Amino acid sequence: MTKNQAFNVALVGATGAVGQQMLKTLADKSFPIRTLKLLSSPRSAGKKIDVNGETLTVEEATPEQFEGVDIALFSAGGSVSKKLAPEAVKRGAVVIDNTSAYRMDEEVPLVVPEVNEDDLHKHQGIIANPNCSTIQMVVALEPIKKAYGLKKVIVSTYQAVSGAGLGAVDEMYEQTQKVLNKEDIAPELLPVSKDKKHYQIAFNALPQIDVFQDNGYTFEEMKMVNETKKILRDSSLAVSATCVRLPVETGHSESVYVETEKGGATAKDVQGVLADGAGITLQDDPSTQTYPLATEAKGLPDVFIGRVRQDLDTENGYHLWVVSDNLLKGAAYNSVQIAESLAKLELIGR
Repeated sequence: MTKNQAFNVALVGATGAVGQQMLKTLADKSFPIRTLKLLSSPRSAGKKIDVNGETLTVEEATPEQFEGVDIALFSAGGSVSKKLAPEAVKRGAVVIDNTSAYRMDEEVPLVVPEVNEDDLHKHQGIIANPNCSTIQMVVALEPIKKAYGLKKVIVSTYQAVSGAGLGAVDEMYEQTQKVLNKEDIAPELLPVSKDKKHYQIAFNALPQIDVFQDNGYTFEEMKMVNETKKILRDSSLAVSATCVRLPVETGHSESVYVETEKGGATAKDVQGVLADGAGITLQDDPSTQTYPLATEAKGLPDVFIGRVRQDLDTENGYHLWVVSDNLLKGAAYNSVQIAESLAKLELIGR
């Protein structure tokens, strides 16, 4: 990024949970903005949002709104991205898309800056931000891969309700109050709003995130499988996932089992490699009950790792507990990091 460089930025989905976090992250990181345009669906257009002491009016997202825009951050659903991202690119913007619309497109880089920043050089106008649960896992996997290679990854996730939207968070709190008051519950949104059945999330665990695929895995689970292979550039890597929704507001937790190509590393060796990894904070001391918690990770951009153990039966197998704020590193923060990387590498407006 050259001195005094500033960009015209548009944010699509400005009124949503991730959009709000994007605004906060842009401010917290002092990203150099010349002009900022807030865009949304017609339903949310006209709303007022305070940004750094200035009141901005949210406008309807249309193709014409991207004239003169350098960077367009999208977080308004896959159908919106499919419709408007190409229009933004036509008008000279670089799109950073936080939906699943383009993640597995071979022409679109899928980027976590700590892991594969160099893939940004291949962009043709659109960069995809990975799934929230994938992002924190690959940040944890990358240092291990560099040091020892990877053969297999098995992950079980414990995902926060905010990953399903603000409405799901409201439903969780409403259900919780009703359970405490011994009132009847009529679930409407979880596990998946558009699916056939809905279940109580309060005081419960739902082993379904997104819709089921023909192979018995959910779309969320297959996102983790396919995105991990793409980001780590290893189509032969064995990856399997089970994704579970818990009644936690913010902060995804994951139990990750990895098998490395090289043997001989102790749990302490792996801890050292992780402690030196980009974007990672190691919190791992059983003697003081020190390990990552979703409540402690909320509002922080790092990926927190603890409970590093060597498998009892497999010499090159290791277990990790990985926690991160799904709205920050899992979405907004990673998107803004991508924008920073594009600026640093001079890949905007080329």
